[in-house]
Amino acid sequence: MSVSVTDILQLAEKAGAVVLKPLTSSPLFFIFMFLLGCACFQMELPTAKGAYIYEYVSEELFVDLYLLCTLLAIMPQSLRKWVRRLLYVMMYVVTIVDVYCFERFHTSITPTMLLLLGETNSNEASEFLSSYLTIDVLWGKVGVVLAIMIVNVALAVWGGRIRRLFMPFAEWRPLIVVASSIVVAATLIDCTIRALPNKQAVARLWACHDIGEVEHALTGDHKAVHYLPVYRLAFSIYANMLASQQTDRLIQGIDKVTIDSCSYTSTNIILVIGESYNRHHSQLYDYPLPTTPRQLAWQKRGNLTAFTDVVAPWNLTSFVFKNIFSLHGVGDKGAWCDYPLFPQLFRKAGYKVTFITNQFLPRAKEAVYDFSGGFFLNNPLLSKSQFDIRNNSLHPYDDGVIKDFDQLTSLGIHPSDTIDDDAREHVGATDSVGHNLVILHFMGQHVTYHDRYPKKQKPFTFRNYPERKLSKRDKMILADYDNATLYNDSVIGLLLDRLANKNAIVIYVPDHAEECFGDDKSLFGRLHSSEVDYRLAKEEFEIPFWIWCSPAYRQSHPDIFQMIKAAADRPFMTDDLSHLLLYLAGIHCPEYRDSKNILSPSFNMSRRRLIKDHFDYDRLRLESKKESKQLSKQESSNLSSKRAKQVTKKR
Repeated sequence: MSVSVTDILQLAEKAGAVVLKPLTSSPLFFIFMFLLGCACFQMELPTAKGAYIYEYVSEELFVDLYLLCTLLAIMPQSLRKWVRRLLYVMMYVVTIVDVYCFERFHTSITPTMLLLLGETNSNEASEFLSSYLTIDVLWGKVGVVLAIMIVNVALAVWGGRIRRLFMPFAEWRPLIVVASSIVVAATLIDCTIRALPNKQAVARLWACHDIGEVEHALTGDHKAVHYLPVYRLAFSIYANMLASQQTDRLIQGIDKVTIDSCSYTSTNIILVIGESYNRHHSQLYDYPLPTTPRQLAWQKRGNLTAFTDVVAPWNLTSFVFKNIFSLHGVGDKGAWCDYPLFPQLFRKAGYKVTFITNQFLPRAKEAVYDFSGGFFLNNPLLSKSQFDIRNNSLHPYDDGVIKDFDQLTSLGIHPSDTIDDDAREHVGATDSVGHNLVILHFMGQHVTYHDRYPKKQKPFTFRNYPERKLSKRDKMILADYDNATLYNDSVIGLLLDRLANKNAIVIYVPDHAEECFGDDKSLFGRLHSSEVDYRLAKEEFEIPFWIWCSPAYRQSHPDIFQMIKAAADRPFMTDDLSHLLLYLAGIHCPEYRDSKNILSPSFNMSRRRLIKDHFDYDRLRLESKKESKQLSKQESSNLSSKRAKQVTKKR
């Protein structure tokens, strides 16, 4: 039985028709959704320096639309028509919203935006629409989306006439189908290979069980990219669902917060939380440049005690905040959201609690990292259970936090300062005669470093590092980090000056550290490596930690002051910070553990400090010291051998 060329061509045509079926069954949908996706991506290209741009947009979009059209193709014609129309409406509406937000507010759809939308009432929504939805939006990027949509609708209505133009080529159909199917198949294979890594990253992201895991998944080198507005919307819904699971557990625990007793040991406790502070850039820890002169001056006076062996549990802000605020510690049973938050305990005990943050205020442009770190602080019920007073605006620089401190607490008013009438009612809420816990959260040395200090305050330049084996660009980045550190010191100086005549104790702790060319490595920022060695632990987890006591506090609490001095060299991880705070307040509750309080004689100094929930910091440090000793012995042996050979040659 012979097979003719015609038979082969017919078989090839049938096979080609199968390959082309997803495209031929919904040609306009495929073409215009591809055009819409590419246009949206081009209109929303990030403008920030060093911003990541996903390079395989068109390839992944081709694969996604081909698979979507395949699903449409296997549907009955009557159902396919309505599903396609529904998809059209969804794609265009979500894209218009996303492009509008990017053009007007410089942000695409985010989890926080969705959260804020859920908290918006009808009056606020009406005011927003009347203020921002004006006719001029039609002449911007939204107008481009509308133009694509209008052409799409026009071709859908009058497309039959256009298809008739191709009637004369009907006799060439077999060859056209075969050739087209080969091109489509080859393109699909190539695009699938290019898009596969991102698809795998997306799958890993959507397999996360909580919002913390989501953030961690987005910090890796191969993080998922939601390149379409509809994907960003889906992710925002997903992120809010994960966050709400932990929020609900925290809310359920509000009424379970119990206090056994409170002796109000310390009248005024101020917790200062810094950001991205590598302790090896502080003079308190022997850094050669004058980056912390004010802290150093207070240390020389004897008021400030720097702790020498403190690490952060994570190198992610949100993870650290959850560990610090919750009485849950690394290795404890259950999850962090199953334990009370220390501000809740302070409020329950009768302390006035003020929270002033320069980072965790909900805003539409907020990244998922800030959303993950701040959702349990910004939820209305949880916020009310933790804080009496909060600030309502962010500042370009951290001196704005001190201004808020002046306005919102009577502790912050310097004798020579005055306060305006609008702030008096807030000041009355935090009375220095009562018992106060004030939490200040700085932006500190958060990247980008050159944005963390006023440009006129720039004493360090690349010329300050002549001995460092770095490029000029790296030295400039290093100078920016040190300038940010010096500015942070000046802000701390402003705070301590205001408290110098108060009966107050200040605890300073940053969330985590940050790489900044340690050992002349060309690294800055955080690596978020799945493996941690001591070099990384030293640069990203070792943090400055100090306690400052005002002269009045030293006089009224000599026992605590001596305990602070005695504990300065104890090994500590900041997930247990809440127990120290409870001790300083004299708060006794079922969750308090004396073994977690670094000042207590019962403090557990043999506790394993597991960073990132897995890596034993002390073991990493010990192994590194052993390796250094072995290397030193080897180098010494090699040097002795070399000298012996030289002596032999001379003889």
